[in-house]
Amino acid sequence: MAEVEETLKRIQSQKGVQGIVIVNSEGIPIKSTLDNSSTVQYAGLIHQLVMKARSTIRDIDPQNDLTFLRVRSKKNEIMIAPDKDYFLIVIQNPSA
Repeated sequence: MAEVEETLKRIQSQKGVQGIVIVNSEGIPIKSTLDNSSTVQYAGLIHQLVMKARSTIRDIDPQNDLTFLRVRSKKNEIMIAPDKDYFLIVIQNPSA
């Protein structure tokens, strides 16, 4: 667990990082550096996005799977690293 904490601190210290959320496979936030309402909002919406993206990738090629998803908007960039049991969401300001 200390290794996870160290990794999260390292990510959080990167320039422009606004927040980190770790979500389990059901879309329930496990750990977050954001406030509670933002955490719940990001967890729920990103979980839906990841499930849809994963489904799309598998529809195209059943042997394939989603490994990383990056979404950039005018205000920020959301990077998602999905795994079997959980996924990591990092929100950053790309112009910082």
